[in-house]
Amino acid sequence: MANQSFPRTEVAGVSLPRMLMGTNWVYGYSHTSAAADSNIRRLNANKEAVQEMLEAYLSYDINAIMGPISDSPYTYDAIHAAEDKTGKGILIIDTPILKMDDTPQARKESEAILDKVQKGGATFCLIHHSSAEQLVNKNKQTMDRLPDYLSMIRDRGMIPGLSAHMPELIVYSDQNEYDVETYIQIYNCMGFLMQVEVEYINKIIWEAKKPVMTIKSMAAGRCSPYVGLTFSYNTIRPCDMVTVGAMTAAEVHEDVEISLAAIEHRRPDLEGRNSPNKTEIMK
Repeated sequence: MANQSFPRTEVAGVSLPRMLMGTNWVYGYSHTSAAADSNIRRLNANKEAVQEMLEAYLSYDINAIMGPISDSPYTYDAIHAAEDKTGKGILIIDTPILKMDDTPQARKESEAILDKVQKGGATFCLIHHSSAEQLVNKNKQTMDRLPDYLSMIRDRGMIPGLSAHMPELIVYSDQNEYDVETYIQIYNCMGFLMQVEVEYINKIIWEAKKPVMTIKSMAAGRCSPYVGLTFSYNTIRPCDMVTVGAMTAAEVHEDVEISLAAIEHRRPDLEGRNSPNKTEIMK
């Protein structure tokens, strides 16, 4: 029996699943320790492991992956292999780190980076938060020179967006009507890595003029998938998305079931956790 197709939304005329494939659990960004980072890379930083997870996502028509894809060539190999095996295409949402100094040399370097992203086949190009935040002027509530970089992205046939760890990016971009089609925003029930209160970020998301791609839904493993995903899908808009990374294909299937249950307002069909000598009520 085929898996249920995951609900979808639309960004700049492009159909996207409301769950996006995350990459922190592939590239080794555990937000925990160097040892954890190393273990992630040992297990997953290879074509075969990534391909297996991609195929699990694709079985639900979850066909969009987010991350610094252009910096990891084996990811392209895994994407192409999964596409060939399943017959389903994968949309790339790349988040490149650009050079933001106001000099001809920095601009040239940024253009070279964007050329690389374009060559990799990205549909969406969202400027990494560490780059975009350098342009924020809180006094004027602007992001000076941002239109230059957005034009570079458009000129290469990609759809521009912003990775907005700093919530001001969404507010200022909307206020100034910059050519931005979507945002990435940290959002989770624990407030992990969020710069202001959960309630305020919720307000930012609901008032954003464009769809928002939320990240860190499980606070980098600090809360369970059931808690994190249920919170996210029940507190964002139907047009918004949740980015979900996994260590294994089995985790993909669990996360999808939890997310579908949250969207459908039902209890997820999951096996119980394994622990020694469970009490009778937990069996």
